[in-house]
Amino acid sequence: MGAAHARAVIGNTAPMSSAARSGLLVLAGTPIGNVDDATPALRNALAQADLIAAEDTRRFHSLLERLGWQITARVVSYFDGNETVRAEQLAAELIGGATVVVVTDAGMPTVSDPGYRVVSAAIAAGVPIRVVPGPSAVLVALALSGLPTDRFCFEGFGPRKAEQRRRYLAGLAAEERTMVFFEAPHRLAAFLADARTAFGEDRIASVSRELTKTYEETRRGSLAELAEWAAAGVRGEVTVVIAGAEGSLLSITEAVDQVLERLTAGERFATAVAAVAEESGIPRKPLYSAALAARKESS
Repeated sequence: MGAAHARAVIGNTAPMSSAARSGLLVLAGTPIGNVDDATPALRNALAQADLIAAEDTRRFHSLLERLGWQITARVVSYFDGNETVRAEQLAAELIGGATVVVVTDAGMPTVSDPGYRVVSAAIAAGVPIRVVPGPSAVLVALALSGLPTDRFCFEGFGPRKAEQRRRYLAGLAAEERTMVFFEAPHRLAAFLADARTAFGEDRIASVSRELTKTYEETRRGSLAELAEWAAAGVRGEVTVVIAGAEGSLLSITEAVDQVLERLTAGERFATAVAAVAEESGIPRKPLYSAALAARKESS
């Protein structure tokens, strides 16, 4: 949304059709940093809403203030802590004929943000759903990474606890698609260090922070290089993109099973890992970590 719209009053947009008044759920994407990325479609959706469910009502009102937009709809909170109860309330409003717009602090509702439960409730109730597209940190970081985009997977936020995170990343060691992760800035160094162990220090990756904001930055390089850079501390919202593995004959789970079978037959742990790594094409370090974790669980 450009400066020409800064003083727009969004209540002056055209009314919705009578069919839409039967109840409509709208998932509306909001800017991930730069408010100029707000779209006319977002403006219209907010204008036509009877009820707006916002992840953080204070941040939502701050966004409206920066845009110079005014609304007439009632605004309620809709975040992780109240999502289950609030989704039931929103579903009741939808069934009663209301137009409900869901917005999050940044980006698209349901993508690592609240929204899934009310979508499920709306589908169950036969209420139509519409999406107002908006900026996406996933796609922006993916495009900036320089890594293959023909096949990718979004992993969102991984486990916070170190041991669980290591097992989780080890399980992705054989993933051939480009992987996109969200991570908190204060956990980034630990995440990259564990990714370095799981995927190998030469695996190529990128880290994007503060996307679309004044101090936007994208760092590209090997996981070893990025882990060393992040060790000094990184600020801002972070999206990590990691290259997929080169093709292997086995998945990491299948390779771990083969290691365990060799151990049962009496083979030494290091020898079993080395043999399976060579046969499967899976890097030895991530296979070693995954097999070690599996052996601990089985013992």
